[in-house]
Amino acid sequence: MSTTLIVVIVIVAIIVVALIAYAASRNRAKQVEEKRIEAREHREAADSTAREADKAKLQADERAAQARRQQMEAEEQAERARAKQSEAAELRQHADEIDPDTDTDPEADGRVESEARSER
Repeated sequence: MSTTLIVVIVIVAIIVVALIAYAASRNRAKQVEEKRIEAREHREAADSTAREADKAKLQADERAAQARRQQMEAEEQAERARAKQSEAAELRQHADEIDPDTDTDPEADGRVESEARSER
């Protein structure tokens, strides 16, 4: 084999190796870019999901606050009802005390109350 042929073979081999290295480098660069795109898509999906979760939490917090307000209003209404019942009982008692036709016997009151409960 002549020296020229050996030199040409070596140059061709170097060119082939360089082309393979270049193709591998381009392939790696393409894979890296694809992974960047995939990562960006995942981040966008995560951001969207996080926004939805924040919105759901705000709605839940708002509903809980509303429920607490309603609970407080119900308790206040119940307290007003108890006060009205107490006032009505006091007025009944006062009416019984001043009514000459009413028997103020404590045993009679107990019987009337027990009869009223049994009718309910």
